[in-house]
Amino acid sequence: MPGSRASVFGEAEDFQAALSADRVAGLLVTGRGQFRARLTQVRLDGWRLAAVEEALSRIAFVAVPAGMVLVSFSIDGGPSPVWGGIEVRTGEILTLGPDQRVHAKTLGSAHWGAIQVPDQQLARYGRALNGARFVVPPVARWRPPPAVVRQLRNLHRAAIRMAEARAGALTDLQAAHGLEQQLLQALIECLADGAEEEKATGRRHRDILTRFEALLVAEPSAGIADICGALGVSQRSLR
Repeated sequence: MPGSRASVFGEAEDFQAALSADRVAGLLVTGRGQFRARLTQVRLDGWRLAAVEEALSRIAFVAVPAGMVLVSFSIDGGPSPVWGGIEVRTGEILTLGPDQRVHAKTLGSAHWGAIQVPDQQLARYGRALNGARFVVPPVARWRPPPAVVRQLRNLHRAAIRMAEARAGALTDLQAAHGLEQQLLQALIECLADGAEEEKATGRRHRDILTRFEALLVAEPSAGIADICGALGVSQRSLR
């Protein structure tokens, strides 16, 4: 069911709880000072949109849901998180495929947006519009033409502003469907070409850190030597 919510946070725990719906499994604030964040979330038919403003550095562990593709980009030229070591600059977008797990860190304040879209819907419409097989890599950074990425950001901004102006503004099914179709077309144009896929070294490091997260959940009191043995890495590599 379409809907929206805008929230302001003064505690990191409350912010993480709100982000849990977007599959943020953990969040550690690394910056000093008063925590402040603003989060606007929009639900469409199977889609999720978010706009995030953060004041402090932090590290989050994100797990993309099965059957979904996560798209992230900066808003208003503001800094965006570094996803698994991949920096997303202004004018670029990052995609994470279904079931991908990654650490995302901010270096100070950040202002960024995200879209979660069903992978099958994206692939189906991509084939229909491009007349060819449409595949989004597991992890990739894209540099679409400026006009194309600007259209995507404008549609995202319109949805966010509607949600911030009036809670539940997108409960009208017809309006929500129309916005979804526009977003889908803009997104497919952004992902038409120009993908810079994650390198093998990056995948290996991300896999180690993903297993590290799982090990911390299963054995929170494990020592460094035991953790390194379980992961098959040296202490230097782990650090």
